[in-house]
Amino acid sequence: MADALSLIPAAVLRNLADKLYEKRKNAALDIEGIVKQLAIAGDHDKITAVINLLTTEFTYSPQANHRKGGLIGLAAATVGLTSEAAQHLEQIVPPVLNSFSDQDSRVRYYACEALYNIAKVVRGDFIIFFNQIFDALCKLSADSDANVQSAAHLLDRLVKDIVTESDQFSIEEFIPLLRERMNVLNPYVRQFLVGWITVLDSVPDIDMLGFLPDFLDGLFNMLSDSSHEIRQQADSALSEFLQEIKNSPSVDYGRMAEILVQRAGSPDEFTRLTAITWINEFVKLGGDQLVPYYADILGAILPCISDKEEKIRVVARETNEELRALKADPAEAFDVGAILSIARRQLSSEWEGTRIEALHWMLTLLNKYRNEVLQYLNDIFDTLLKALSDPSDQVVLLVLDVHACIAKDPQHFRQLVVFLMHNFRVDNSLLEKRGALIIRRLCVLLNAERVYRELSTILEGESDLDFASIMVQALNLILLTSSELSEIRYLLKQSLVDPAGKDLYVSLYASWCHSPMAIISLCLLAQTYQHASAVIQSLVEEDVNVKFLVQLDKLIRLLETPIFAYLRLQLLEPGRYPWLFKALYGLLMLLPQQSAAFKILKTRLKAVPSYSFNGEQLKKTSSGNPYNFLHNMSGGSQINEDGEVALDRGNSLNGINFAARLQQFQQMQHQHRVHLKTQTLKNSSSSSKEAQRHEEPKQPQLSEVNAVAPSRSSKRAQGS
Repeated sequence: MADALSLIPAAVLRNLADKLYEKRKNAALDIEGIVKQLAIAGDHDKITAVINLLTTEFTYSPQANHRKGGLIGLAAATVGLTSEAAQHLEQIVPPVLNSFSDQDSRVRYYACEALYNIAKVVRGDFIIFFNQIFDALCKLSADSDANVQSAAHLLDRLVKDIVTESDQFSIEEFIPLLRERMNVLNPYVRQFLVGWITVLDSVPDIDMLGFLPDFLDGLFNMLSDSSHEIRQQADSALSEFLQEIKNSPSVDYGRMAEILVQRAGSPDEFTRLTAITWINEFVKLGGDQLVPYYADILGAILPCISDKEEKIRVVARETNEELRALKADPAEAFDVGAILSIARRQLSSEWEGTRIEALHWMLTLLNKYRNEVLQYLNDIFDTLLKALSDPSDQVVLLVLDVHACIAKDPQHFRQLVVFLMHNFRVDNSLLEKRGALIIRRLCVLLNAERVYRELSTILEGESDLDFASIMVQALNLILLTSSELSEIRYLLKQSLVDPAGKDLYVSLYASWCHSPMAIISLCLLAQTYQHASAVIQSLVEEDVNVKFLVQLDKLIRLLETPIFAYLRLQLLEPGRYPWLFKALYGLLMLLPQQSAAFKILKTRLKAVPSYSFNGEQLKKTSSGNPYNFLHNMSGGSQINEDGEVALDRGNSLNGINFAARLQQFQQMQHQHRVHLKTQTLKNSSSSSKEAQRHEEPKQPQLSEVNAVAPSRSSKRAQGS
């Protein structure tokens, strides 16, 4: 210290701490001259003493003017040293860097100025302090004082020039510093960081692409900045990197894919679009590298397929198709279970388009990796069954395609039908709203006869009689009306002449016994008219209730449709089909006369031309009673079960034991009647207890009973 004081005149030291800039500047010039002379003389010990004096007595002084003088003095000493400044940098630079955090904005400003002058002198030798300088500049870029910011920008440009021309810059040491600051929200800092990334990427000898995963997420984070300029700079940098990726033979797609997947779910529209665009390119370029990330990528793509922004939807759909077209081997890190899990999860999406694509993926996996998918069947089966209640018909149809694809194997077919019946049982709305759609589609995909036989087998042993009855009625209506089941209807029409038709008829009969109207419909369809008449005759008072009449009304209207055109034409030949007439007249007698169905059926029967009754055995009586011809007929030729006169074919009934079938029907209906009585008693008991809790007991009057009864009947009619 004493040596330094002897080297620098007291007047110079006073001026160096003066409040006037001009005096400090002149003092600095004096110091520059002193140091220059010492450098020429090679007296570096004295130079060190001068620098120590400027540091301890000035830059670390509690007086602001001293600190300002010390900074300008250090810069002047560096200028005086010129080419020999490098060996003293470790003394000169740290106190200047320390001044960047000074509480006085003017001191911070002079620190920028001092370091600028130092950097101009030492150039590349400056690089050893790069990380500390970068850290300081990063903070100053957001300084509260505009003058300090301006000075920092000038210094920043100079440092960038020095780095781009230096061969000593270490990107490996710099990247952790950059990564640490990439998520800073300050707009000035963000601009500063993007500027450095762009500059370093422009240097041929610096491989920024190799370190892109370290700061990629930070760049994507800037795409949603409130400043348009920052968004534009970040987008420009990302576009440049994406172009480099396309041209690079070696890229670490995996680490970046993880970042892109996260950003594809960003609430910011521009960020989502950029992320999904990158993913699209990665899928095209990445090849085998992306195989372990397929599930994550799919998880990002599927929600974007339903994005509100059309551009995102278009890119997402294109990417989805690209991904689905790729060939991958489960033995080589392709995780079928993970992709299946993503598809299953997306079935809960609120967006129809996403759910549809998730199902397409399930179908794709089943077609390509069937054995692997079936290993995860227990994980997805419940979700697929729940998806049958989806509000979208298109989704439901695709769900059924998936189910049908699984059910190609007999054991899975049985499992599907059992689970489907269970769902119908516990969710009445599913059967009501989607039952017909589901059954019809499965019939198309899995063979209608096979489906109906399996359903019938399950319903035959169904313990819930109410559900069995409802289900059979639904299946019967589908059978009678759906174009998809035309082959089954044709086969059933041949029940008396074709063993396959007979076998199907008998197979359905057991479960159809749960519903009288279903059995009657089946008999009319199979042309077993005599048995239909016998079933009608076997009905008792309890069977003919409101529900029965509603179903009968539906059947009468169905008889007027093209499906039953053959039956209506058979009315032209009463000699061949007397039991058809008896069955239809039996139905007519069950209908209330004022009902529309009664009028429809009566009109149809009246429309039969009189000439069709010509013949010795078909004479009408004078009373005009149509049943007389049936009586006359029964005394003449021999009649088969289907109502045809036995002529050439003899008396073959194709092996159907109709007496046993009728007994089977009567036993099942007896079970239903017992069940109904039990339920009625339970309901009455519950109602009585409820009434006793809320009302005082009183003796009902006859007028009250008469007034209540019709309303109860009305409610039952509405409920049916």
